[in-house]
Amino acid sequence: MALSFSSCKDYECKEQYFAQLTKTRGTDAAFSDLKERYKNDSFVRAYCHQYSHAIGRAAAENSISVADAFAIGDSFCWSGYYHGVMETYLAKEKKEDIPSKINSFCSEVPGKSNYSFDYYNCVHGLGHGVMFISGNELFDALELCNSLNGLWEQQSCWSGIFMENVMTDNKDHFTKYLIPDQPLYPCSAVKKKYKSICFLMQTSYMLKIANYNYSRVFEYCGAAGGPYIDYCYQSLGRDASGNSVSDVERTRTTCMLGKNYRQQSNCVIGAVKDFISYHHSDIQAKRLCASLPMELQEVCSTTAEEYYKTFWTQPARP
Repeated sequence: MALSFSSCKDYECKEQYFAQLTKTRGTDAAFSDLKERYKNDSFVRAYCHQYSHAIGRAAAENSISVADAFAIGDSFCWSGYYHGVMETYLAKEKKEDIPSKINSFCSEVPGKSNYSFDYYNCVHGLGHGVMFISGNELFDALELCNSLNGLWEQQSCWSGIFMENVMTDNKDHFTKYLIPDQPLYPCSAVKKKYKSICFLMQTSYMLKIANYNYSRVFEYCGAAGGPYIDYCYQSLGRDASGNSVSDVERTRTTCMLGKNYRQQSNCVIGAVKDFISYHHSDIQAKRLCASLPMELQEVCSTTAEEYYKTFWTQPARP
């Protein structure tokens, strides 16, 4: 019996609704429905990324390969679809087989030679996938990512792990690696090589425990120490963009809550990268840069130009 969205009263039921819609009518119909509900439903907006995961998981069940599933995907809500695809494909494997197979999952996804955004989403999605099959055992999942060939691939995979960790909602995602009275954990506990990637994701959780008081999270980030302070501020900029759906005025206002140039400029760096990732374009990012005080415009414009080239105009690797 087909589920009706209006009859669903909780997260799990709505997740099943989007999964069923994907299986019966396809990904285009599922995303069309999700985007329409996103406009006026605050609950859907709050869990949009997770619902995109559900669409991806369902699509992958009927696809013959990762590349096939990616070809019918949609990057709406921060590419959650692609993360869900990888969860399904990794779930088919035994955990002990992952180290020997992990390099094959993204081999057919276009763009490996130039680090395309699709290829990034695949490798990043592996991080979500290894968390899925390891029962959200973060440290075990990190070791699985280390089986990937290439530091860039490993780091992209780690970012998926840390993103999955902060997505916890105690409904669909559970974790023991977030501690309310220790806002910097697990970044404070992981090995040095993981710390920068961890701090680039951590503020999504820090904001929750700070009741979305961005000024307080700027203060939390100050305790990260060394260069990790900057990564934490950049994470906050990513959240400033993400939580406003890349709205220029709201994002600018949030980053200007920083008390000094270091806080503001790093917030802008994180925000402008998220603008480009969300829109797959640099047009909106340029509007953000133009809205900023003069002393912040250069760092914003330079970051936007370099980041856009990284995923969309970069020449092939030698």
